[in-house]
Amino acid sequence: MEPDIYAIVGEEGFARLTRAFYAQVPGDEILGPMYPAGGLADAEQRLRDFLIGRFGGPPRYIEQRGHPRLRMRHMPFPIDRRARDRWMQLMTKAVEEAALPQEVGAFLLRFFSGTATFMINRP
Repeated sequence: MEPDIYAIVGEEGFARLTRAFYAQVPGDEILGPMYPAGGLADAEQRLRDFLIGRFGGPPRYIEQRGHPRLRMRHMPFPIDRRARDRWMQLMTKAVEEAALPQEVGAFLLRFFSGTATFMINRP
């Protein structure tokens, strides 16, 4: 059973998580080039809104952008196993830095792992 993550960590927990993740992206040689100059703040907001809505909070992402269509939206980016693994590496560090409760962090990492694998669009 999925814990009520939004009730546990709230807006601030997701803000800490996405901030910690995107703080690592600019200097990353694999993920950094996938983001347009000046686009990180918008990407951070989209991920934060998506996660908040997905895990029980207000559905801002869907209200603003419609259905997530994650795979379609990520198709322009060359996501191979190496990019997927790096994304997971940075997100795992972000989960640790965000100091989320252990059960929440573990659940999110399982979710992220499956979703990141689903995003692979290049051999």
